[in-house]
Amino acid sequence: MSTIYEIAKIAGVSPTTVSKVINNYPDVSDKTRAKIKKILDEENFLPNSQAQFLSTKKTWTLGIVYFEDLGVGLNHPFFSGVIEAFKRQSDKYGYSLLFGSKNDRLKNDTFLEYFKYRCVDGIAIICTDPNDKETLELIESDFPIVVIDMFNKNTSTVTSDNVQGCSLALNYLYKLGHRKIAHIQGVAQADNWPSSIRKKTYIEVMKKLNLDIPEGYIVDGVNFDVSGGYDAMKELLSLKDRPTAVFASGDKLAIGAVDAIKDAGLRVPEDISVIGFDNIEIAKYVTPKLTTIRQNCQEIGKAAVDILIEQINKKEKLKINKVIPVELIERESCRKID
Repeated sequence: MSTIYEIAKIAGVSPTTVSKVINNYPDVSDKTRAKIKKILDEENFLPNSQAQFLSTKKTWTLGIVYFEDLGVGLNHPFFSGVIEAFKRQSDKYGYSLLFGSKNDRLKNDTFLEYFKYRCVDGIAIICTDPNDKETLELIESDFPIVVIDMFNKNTSTVTSDNVQGCSLALNYLYKLGHRKIAHIQGVAQADNWPSSIRKKTYIEVMKKLNLDIPEGYIVDGVNFDVSGGYDAMKELLSLKDRPTAVFASGDKLAIGAVDAIKDAGLRVPEDISVIGFDNIEIAKYVTPKLTTIRQNCQEIGKAAVDILIEQINKKEKLKINKVIPVELIERESCRKID
């Protein structure tokens, strides 16, 4: 296998230029980059990780860790979609991913200790709890950090525009004639940021629309899952003055709500309209097809990587709070009423 110096000689450039192409530095012309990459492929060149570290002081590895206490984990389509997009964008920059681990063999009790041991270049945190101790420990560390799905003014974050999403949902229902609009929140505890911001915005938008929120119209979805949405909807159906429409804090909650309405002998949207939040894949296949607020998983994952790489290249921690726009996806689960 050829060395970097032999590649440089074949290409007629300096070893430094070859190194810059291998390590994805931007200050090489497209023509030169293409020429060197072609030679690298022809020579079956594989860069040595130790040599890369010595030349760039980088391990070309990004750490990623997930914190949540609802038991949902990465099985939720939103988070799996974000991580897939994060991986694709990391690949473009030439970075590998390392998932955080509390490793008995290494005797590390925290994720910070693990990432220090692995010498990652930056860390992405997927977290919904603004008071999580390990998240705060990582934020205060020397690593470049980005937090996904939670706002924190003391570090870089990437979130969907939850305020815009709630406003779109509620104004849409209002324009359809609905005045009795209930809300199934993701989880009642205040330590879940997405659930809290969506509940807060629901209350604010209802006030702007001059709509009352009767007692019992805000229900705990418990775990952002189908079962939580089902039980919450049963509570709403038991009310004397039941709502004509329900805004659920997540698509799984909305799907559970639809099931509860059907099991009660009612119809969606003829009797009750339901709108979700996420636009998970199954939303367009359930009956009726779910109207929802689309979160852009691809842009969230991409933006998180871009922010991390900017910090790594500048060798400083930045406080960039990126908000990704959402959009209303109109399907079949809501109807106009008189």
